[in-house]
Parts: sequence; C-alpha cells; structure tokens
Amino acid sequence: MRLRALLDTDALGLRLLGGEDELDRTVRGVMTTDLKDPSRYLSGGELVLTGLAWRHGAADSEPFVRILAAAGVAALAAGEAELGDVPEDLVLACVRHRLPLFAVHESVAFATITEHVVRQVSGERAGDLAAVVDRHRRMMTSGPAGGGPDVVLDLLGSDLDLRAWVLSPTGRPIAGSKLAGAALPADVSAKLAAEHLAAARTGRRGPHRVPVGTTTYSLFPIRSSGRSAAASRDVRETVLSDWLLAVEADAGDWPAERLDLLQGVTQLIAVERDRRDAARTVRRRLAQEVLELVQTGAAPAEIAARLRVAAPVLLPGLGAAPHWQVVVARVEWDGGEVEGGPVAQSLLEEILVDPLTSGPEHSDRIAVAHTGEEAIALVPLPAVSAEHDGSESGVLADALLEAVRDPLSAGLNDDGRLTLGVSAAVHSAEGLRGALEEARHARRVAAARPGRVCAAGHQELASHVLLLPFVPDDVRRAFTARLLDPLRDYDRRHRAELIPTLEAFLDCDGSWTRCATRLHLHVNTLRYRVGRIEQLTGRDLSRLEDKLDFFLALRMS
Repeated sequence: MRLRALLDTDALGLRLLGGEDELDRTVRGVMTTDLKDPSRYLSGGELVLTGLAWRHGAADSEPFVRILAAAGVAALAAGEAELGDVPEDLVLACVRHRLPLFAVHESVAFATITEHVVRQVSGERAGDLAAVVDRHRRMMTSGPAGGGPDVVLDLLGSDLDLRAWVLSPTGRPIAGSKLAGAALPADVSAKLAAEHLAAARTGRRGPHRVPVGTTTYSLFPIRSSGRSAAASRDVRETVLSDWLLAVEADAGDWPAERLDLLQGVTQLIAVERDRRDAARTVRRRLAQEVLELVQTGAAPAEIAARLRVAAPVLLPGLGAAPHWQVVVARVEWDGGEVEGGPVAQSLLEEILVDPLTSGPEHSDRIAVAHTGEEAIALVPLPAVSAEHDGSESGVLADALLEAVRDPLSAGLNDDGRLTLGVSAAVHSAEGLRGALEEARHARRVAAARPGRVCAAGHQELASHVLLLPFVPDDVRRAFTARLLDPLRDYDRRHRAELIPTLEAFLDCDGSWTRCATRLHLHVNTLRYRVGRIEQLTGRDLSRLEDKLDFFLALRMS
C-alpha cells in the first residue's frame, strides 16, 4: 500500500507534518517502538509508530530519525498522547532526512493503525502471490515440474510469512518451506495426519483447525486432480492416499481471498502429486508382471530374467538385488462397496518408505501390484541387507506399522481394516512363490487378531503364535479362566502376585535360582508361591504339559 492511502482513511486520524513529496512510498509492514535505536528490528519499508518515550530532549530527535532513514523505513508516525504536540525538533529532523512524518491523534490507538496496515499489506501480498501461484500452475501443467512442492511453500513463507509443510496421509513429511526450518516432530505430524483423516471421514470440509499444545495448525486437503479422483464418489477410495497441507496458523478468521489462495496452492501441489503417481506406473507394471509369472508357475529362469529388469529400476546404480521380500496387504471396508485393492496398493507404496526420509522420491524403490482386494509389494534388499540374510535389516512387520498405526486407524474409522503380512527374504527367483504364500499366510494370521491395523511377519509362522489366533473366542476364554481365574482371585484377596510369579518362572524355563533373582525373592519364598499356584490349579509345574498349558493361557489372556 502507498503512504497516500493512509491519509485517505479518516478512521486512522493521521495528520501529515512533512514529506508531501514522498507519499508514493510503498508500505510493506508496520512496527511500534520506543527504543532509541530500533535498527535491529527494521528491514525496510515499515511505517514506524512511536509514542516518543525515547525522547528526553531536543538533541534526541536527530539520531533517532537518522537511524530510521538509514534503515529505509517508509514513514514515521508520532503519537500526540505523551507530549500533546509533536516536537518541532522532530519535524525538522524528518525534513532533513526526507522522512515523511505523521501525527497520530491521541484518540487513535496504535493497534488500530497496525491492524489496518497489516490487513491491507497482507491482502496485497496475497494478490501478488495468487498471480505467482497461477503462473506456476500453468507452467507445471504444461511442462516438467519446476522444483516441486518446496518452491510453492517457499512462496508462502516469503510472501505471507506462513510456515507450511506437505504431509503424506501417514504424517510422513513430503516437503517444507525454508521458513518452516526443521521438519515437524514425528508425534506432531502423526497427530495432524490422524486429525486430517478423521475429519475427511466425517465429510467436514477443510481447512481443519487443530491445536497442538499452544500452536494451532490449519489443514488443507490435497486431492488428486486426475480423472479417477473426479469420478470417485466415495471418500474411502482416496482418503488413505491424499496428501495434506499443514499451515502453522489459525485460518478461522482468514478472509475469503486468502482461503482461495491456499486452495490454489493445494491444487498446484496436487499437480506434482499426480506427476509422482504417474511415475509409479513403470514400477507397478514390473511388479504386476513378476506377480503374474510367479502365480502362473512360470519357469524360474523366466522369473529371474524379469527380476534382472526390475532390479536396476528399483535400485538404480546398485545392480541386481541379492534378496527380495514380499509384503501382502488387504484393506477391507464394511459392506464391500469400495474396492480395497487400489487403496491397499497406495498404502503399501506409502508405508514401505523409511519414515525417517522425506520427499516423494523415496518411494522409487517400491513396486506394488494389486489383484482383486489384495496388494502385493516386491521389495528389493540391497547388498548391505544380504549380509544378514535380510532377516533383520529388511522389512519387519512390527516396525512397519508402528509409526503409522494412529493415523491409519483414524482413516479406517469404524468401517475399515488393514491387515498386512511380510515374508522372509529369498535369494532367488525360485523362492518367490514360497515367499508370496508365506506373506499371504502371515496376513491371515494378522487378520485373526483384533484391531483396525494389524501385521504379522514370517517369524510367527514357525511358532505357537500361528495357532493362537485361530482358537475360537469361547474356547479361549474357557481355557484361560479355568487355569488363571483361581490365581487372579487369590491375588486380589491376598496381593500375593502369583500371576507375575508364574510368568517369571516360565520365562526363566523353570530355573529356581534365575527366577528368584529376577523377582528379588529368596528361593524358599519362590517355592512357596509356586506350591500355592499348583495347589490352587491342581497342576504340576515340573511337568512339561502343565507348563505349556500355563504358557498358552497367559499368551491368550
């Protein structure tokens, strides 16, 4: 805005005392100060408001005005409440330094002027930024992306002083403005993603305002601009794959122009997201071809040839992958109206990314196909993983969902479920068929467990854990009650800690010395407790069968 516009606003109560020839200066901000030297807080273009508390005599005016002029401020506005009139020495100093000077009537609060200037300047900045955003949109839709979402977020930071981040549906950082600095803490990102998904499932329109501690974030959905999204009639088809824009600000009192601008920003980022999805087409096709060969019983040599084609694409510069893992996922919605395969495919492409990485390009090493309601990921393990047979440095079922469980549970709400199974690493094409069946079997084990988001790994298929999920609930309850209820009742009445003692005794393989040491008990005290357990249950803990029954009862409880 121009200085001239301030004089035309009667509500501001400004009276020009000097600088008639400088009224076309641009005001870029406003600052209130009574410091003798406010230069460290000035960046140029400000309207400086002062109550003159810094002035103790006529000699103070000249150095104060000289500092403002050197900093490039637009003008000085002095309040009349303190001294009645603006001192003549201040007027003369402003004339010498060609600094426009206004008098502020004592009835006008500085806050009124500040609010007016901020509102006008922000509106003008938003208009300028909207033009930039529109230009970028045209460029990105007609040619290669020019820097991705980070460029757009930097515009928000430089032009509107907004800290903003683009997050995946699980809270993984995709991009952030330079003004935002460090990435959001992982717990904050996960909370924002969960709130976004929960709001989307209820059908509430964005932006969604989310308080986290003393900070309020406004969340704007970034929906695909592709044809498939336009044809989608059910939010469940896209809710678990849409990105979101998180802005560190409360958009509740924003004018319509600024909200429209942020909607334009989300559309611009959506173009980049669609471009990312298009780039996944090659990897999806590779996974689909390998999967079809494996499922139709193709010769290992033919599968190996296809894997040699896939490896350089998924692990550029590293040659052939020495090991492969298979991950199977299934998303099921109540009612069955929504196809779960494509949703599971998008989810696998997201959650198989290392959560400590950022940006959209880190999913370039993941190939996911889908068939029916099932999504299948082919995960190559580089040479560093091969040294450990892929067992520890590859994909681990428990760790896979740990960081994303809360956001995904919010998106699945009360009518959706994600189950996931992970195979062991295999060394060659001959092992892929077995790995696929192993991953499918592990997923079925996960599906037998309670919860909206469940996973199981290959390690569990060689254990009693494989059998426990398939025990009917009524049988499970009867079995555990018969063995453990007498001990629980006794513990409630006597605080004897028989259940913890039983758990420790079994965990120590029946070793009296190790168990007593772990529980900080004398061995005789431990023998008394074990004897009480045997008396209450009619079992003998020296017998393998009874030990196994107690072990299973504790696991099923």
